[in-house]
Amino acid sequence: MEHLAPINLAAGDVMHVVPLLVAFVLGLLARLAGLPPLIGFLVAGFVLGAMGMQNTLLLQEIADLGVTLLLFTIGLKLHVKDLAAPVVWLTASAHMLLTSLLVAVLVLLLGVLGLGLFSYITPGTALLIGFALSFSSTVFAVKVFEGRGEMESIHGRVAIGLLIVQDLLAVVFIAVSEGKIPSLWALLLIGLIPLRPVLFRILEKAGHGELLILLGWILPLAGAALFEAVGIKADLGALALGVLLAGHAKTRELARALLNFKDLFLIGFFLTIGLSGEISWAMVGTALLLVVLILPAKTGLYFLLMTRLRLRARSATVASLGLSNFSEFGLIVGAIGVSHAWMDYTWLTVLALSMAISFLLSAPLNAVSKQIYRRWHDPLKRFETSTRLPGDEVISARGAQVVVFGMGRV
Repeated sequence: MEHLAPINLAAGDVMHVVPLLVAFVLGLLARLAGLPPLIGFLVAGFVLGAMGMQNTLLLQEIADLGVTLLLFTIGLKLHVKDLAAPVVWLTASAHMLLTSLLVAVLVLLLGVLGLGLFSYITPGTALLIGFALSFSSTVFAVKVFEGRGEMESIHGRVAIGLLIVQDLLAVVFIAVSEGKIPSLWALLLIGLIPLRPVLFRILEKAGHGELLILLGWILPLAGAALFEAVGIKADLGALALGVLLAGHAKTRELARALLNFKDLFLIGFFLTIGLSGEISWAMVGTALLLVVLILPAKTGLYFLLMTRLRLRARSATVASLGLSNFSEFGLIVGAIGVSHAWMDYTWLTVLALSMAISFLLSAPLNAVSKQIYRRWHDPLKRFETSTRLPGDEVISARGAQVVVFGMGRV
């Protein structure tokens, strides 16, 4: 019997392992502290960057795969009927517009005052920073609502719907920022729509094991390659293939099967953010100032818009606190801005620090969100409208002879 040759790791190969090992240790510490592990991944990137480690081709490829899988899974969750309610699409779009403008004006005013990194900000850069900070974290919100078993509650569904709309607006930005003129062959992509029943059939025949996971890898990569070939941003191909599968009974299972892969490869993205920049006290101070000035206004604006669109004060409070943070998608927007020289890399580091600090503040707030509502019940109730959103009406048992628990919203 022929013996296998031993595996020899070169120094370069070992250096590929070190960032992942540091990311695991710091991610584990973040999880033990009750925070999303991605906080640890960001810190790992900053620590490794401070130690002189450079970004690698392998990590960049991992990061790109993470973003591709992220867009594919967003497409899988895209159900138009869930996003059609005004409390979802109108709140999300109005909130992003108002927050982007508010942050841009604030950043420019701080620049006029000559405060540190704000001094040389242009209106275009200020608007890009505002757009990046208008996103809320899908990872954080899902962790909060799943941990409390509230994903199917009215406030959980509204919050997740808002996040999907935000993600779609980010995808539009990604497409527009590319600035490519598609070739005439791009018109043939319309032919993907009649293929939907065929894709459904293949999805059904793939079963529930490794074939389903393999299909979940093939589709986003094939979609990305196809769109790239006709001059359209590759990541949009992954999103388009996800949208084509949306609505099938097995898409939720497929999304769950890819969830860990997506999260694993996004570690590369968070590491590359830290590895490509150095932290200074000026950056930390800028990030803290942005969090202190913007996060309360951002959370309050969510609450105001939701209650104006007939959500109960309690539901709006819990949903708004779940969204009271900055997002990993904002870092993707920032990375695109840096790649096109619309923003200095210093600001991408500031955005990453702002996101990390927002998580540190938002985690304890969400742990006591129900207590916050009970404490401020009376003033918050004043923001309610006279009519309730369907599914969010106050349940009254007045005059009932029998009460059945465990059904519906109870």
